[in-house]
Amino acid sequence: QGLAFGVRQPNQTRQIVQRAAEAMGRSRSRSGSRKSRKSRSRSRKESRSRSRSQSPSGGDRKNKKPDDYGVDTMKITDDDAAFILGKGGKTKEKVARVSEAEIELFERDLILEIRGSKMQRRRAKKYAEGVMAQRTGPVSITSDYDDGDLTMLQIPQEAVGFVTGRAGNFLRSIEEQWCTLMFFCDVGGGGGRNKDYEKLAIFGSIRGRRGAELLVLSAVETKVPGYFEKIREDVLGRDKGKDETETWGTDTMTFQDDELSYALGKQGGTRRKLEKSSAAVVQYVGHNALFSGTREERKRAREYMKWLFEQLEGPVYVENWEDRDDCTCVDVPSDCIGYITGARRATLGVMEEEWGVLMFFMSKSEDKGKGRGGGSEKLIIFGPTRGRRGAELKVMSGVETKTPGFFTKGVREKTSDERGFDTDRLIFKDDELSYSLGKQGTTRKKLEGAAGAILEYVGHVAFIAGDGKQRKRCMEFLKWLLAQRRGSVTVTNVSEREDATEMHVPENCKGWVTGNRGSELRRMEAETGTYMFLALDERGDERLIIFCHDAGSKVSPHGRMAAERLVNEMIQEKLRDDGGGRGKDSRSPSRRRDRSDSRDRNRRSPSRRRSPSRRRYNSRSRSNRR
Repeated sequence: QGLAFGVRQPNQTRQIVQRAAEAMGRSRSRSGSRKSRKSRSRSRKESRSRSRSQSPSGGDRKNKKPDDYGVDTMKITDDDAAFILGKGGKTKEKVARVSEAEIELFERDLILEIRGSKMQRRRAKKYAEGVMAQRTGPVSITSDYDDGDLTMLQIPQEAVGFVTGRAGNFLRSIEEQWCTLMFFCDVGGGGGRNKDYEKLAIFGSIRGRRGAELLVLSAVETKVPGYFEKIREDVLGRDKGKDETETWGTDTMTFQDDELSYALGKQGGTRRKLEKSSAAVVQYVGHNALFSGTREERKRAREYMKWLFEQLEGPVYVENWEDRDDCTCVDVPSDCIGYITGARRATLGVMEEEWGVLMFFMSKSEDKGKGRGGGSEKLIIFGPTRGRRGAELKVMSGVETKTPGFFTKGVREKTSDERGFDTDRLIFKDDELSYSLGKQGTTRKKLEGAAGAILEYVGHVAFIAGDGKQRKRCMEFLKWLLAQRRGSVTVTNVSEREDATEMHVPENCKGWVTGNRGSELRRMEAETGTYMFLALDERGDERLIIFCHDAGSKVSPHGRMAAERLVNEMIQEKLRDDGGGRGKDSRSPSRRRDRSDSRDRNRRSPSRRRSPSRRRYNSRSRSNRR
């Protein structure tokens, strides 16, 4: 099942769609038409929908390809194919992500196709060979394996099982977090496993490798106290000055027992917020704090740590904060400080976790009781531009709830022409605010996630922050949402959009797909992070459009492709409930195919009949519920 699901790449979906459109006589001419390739063994489950979207790497495809862009192929065995694919295709996706190459597996021909620059292809081939070699034993690493993407770390034998985790889960979680590829290996092909240390190979970017390395060392130090001191110099000097800025390095700080627990925070929350806000790699190995990154990133991390501990002694004030480019200040009325802070700093902590920032109130003793609104304090926010703006708007929304008009008095609508990061404003009328907010803010979060922008409601004003495309997209989503209250919405030129997937749903399936008062659409939106609704096209025909800035992938649970799969499953479920034989006739005329295409679809049908007993059970139970 995993192999059948994970083989087809997004570009093949577009090829199938193109052929279906030509069969219907409604193919639209587009520049740069794609050449059809011979059909190989691939799943065609999503072929019913006409996707106007880019592939997951669509953004990269628009960029100019490197001069040494090419294609390499690897012949593999059947067992290797299952190993390189992994559960649900995740291993193949991981190799592609770490190597930054495009990888396609042809199951029938047992060929692995790798596309990218010469270095990307070399790395992808190397990673694939390493993954497949694990099937038969330890991977042998030779001197030519290091292309500036390898860190070798010695792990004491007694800590190997602890670092690996049950069924390799700990290593897999580190790989996911830091976008790396990790496995134990033999260097030079010599030696068995009867030795004091094992070699752990970590492949990836300089930042990803360092993050994974320090996380492993932190785990090893827990199991073998004092081990870090033995290899301290090797760790601190690794990759020094080897980044683009040539300032990469590692700084350290030593804690006492009580200081360590404070710097770590509840479930590591304090460490994570320092890491995200400073953009440095922050990790604690024993009683040592290690800050890895560029010179500027390490400097920020040390400053943030210093201010964190100064808060234990009293109020902190950051001198010349106006001249810094890593902070934002918000005036908070004195009567709102407790509301914004929360019990034992819980509310601030949630915002810090959500936006990856560091926040604290700062004041000088002589400033108390002064400021905007007859009494306020400055809340300073440290972090990247986007994170700071998101946290700032969240604070403004909270203050506006307690003190209406504090931030919105005299505010007008605004649409910026700036292509880079900026903020637009839209003023709601009448009861538009509650409709746009949704139950517990679900509608706002849905639009924000699908658009890739920051959307926050401060009083009756919607603040939309992001780059030009994100703001424009979010504004369109908001206006379409409000237009749905008055009736059907017409959305044209979907084929020219990079953030939309268009699906034609059979008439007898529309009610089943949307659910009672749109409940099924809302469920699928929440699961996949998309925005979906039925809209009319230029000719007045109704179809389902899935909007999201993230195209998704075959294995990702988020994005347009994931939503498309869920919709197709619901359509198939409904057609089976109505009597499987009527499936073809019940589809909308615009989606019918000619006979040859139907025969081709029938030949491919086994790939769509995975787990039939489970699906029959689910469809029967669903019918009963209805």
